[in-house]
Amino acid sequence: MISRVYRATLFALYQLCIVVGILAMPLAVAARQAGLSLPIHRVLENVEDAYEATQS
Repeated sequence: MISRVYRATLFALYQLCIVVGILAMPLAVAARQAGLSLPIHRVLENVEDAYEATQS
């Protein structure tokens, strides 16, 4: 039961990170032009790895 809740929570977090990444795209483009980088891809990769680890 706990693993189902954990897996569902990770899935929801993963989907939320994707939405935030899409919504932050204009900000990321502006930051890239200013020479900065937003670490959204790192957060998404970490959440994706955690979610995939629960699938095994």
